[in-house]
Amino acid sequence: MGRNLALVLLLAASLVPSSGPGAAEAVDLELVLAADGSGSIDDNELRFQREGYAAAITHPQVLGAIRGGFNQAIVIAYIEWGGPHSQHTIVDWTRIDGPESAAAFASQLTSTPRMAEGFNSISEAIAYSTELIAGSAYRGTRKIIDVSGDGPQIGGRSLIEVKALAFAHGITINALVVKSPGGGFPGPGGEALEEHYRNDVIGGLGAFVTIAESRKEMAAAILKKLILEIASLPPPKTWPNTQHKGR
Repeated sequence: MGRNLALVLLLAASLVPSSGPGAAEAVDLELVLAADGSGSIDDNELRFQREGYAAAITHPQVLGAIRGGFNQAIVIAYIEWGGPHSQHTIVDWTRIDGPESAAAFASQLTSTPRMAEGFNSISEAIAYSTELIAGSAYRGTRKIIDVSGDGPQIGGRSLIEVKALAFAHGITINALVVKSPGGGFPGPGGEALEEHYRNDVIGGLGAFVTIAESRKEMAAAILKKLILEIASLPPPKTWPNTQHKGR
């Protein structure tokens, strides 16, 4: 009887999550910001884009949304992507739980040199981001890849293939479409770029597309999108440039 009891206790102990040094840290959200760094983005636009993300991450409303979570902490990684063989981690996983950690993330984001080149492999950006989340040392209640871009999918694996990989890891894919002067680049077959992102890029529970009609509107679009993602809120119907698509 004593031996059987010992075996039962050993089995029970194996089912209890480890709290030791190797245990994954629980956070409310694992978020990869996958920003367009392709050839269609010049250096000034890239700087403006990074500054928009830096400002949003340090914004009091974003920090308030983080404090409103169960764990009061999220982790963010920032990547930039270009062609099929050009995806780069600009800021690796960073735990953000207040102004200091947010400011440190923002500082690294705005000071790291540009690396991406080539054109618009959204699919490989999603695949790269999925690998980051799969290899994360954190355990997020939710997992999101947030793709921003001003052009359509061009090269690399099919979006269907890489989205299936992301969904297998419980990841939602959201998007920010940034329109270029003159209305922006079209999607496949001449469809509106935002329709391409809504139909082909995003997916997962509560997935949505936000639209910035110009670079000047990008910072505001980033801010409201981050608040939605961190607070796990549905896009309000009063925001006409937000399109929702759950799967």
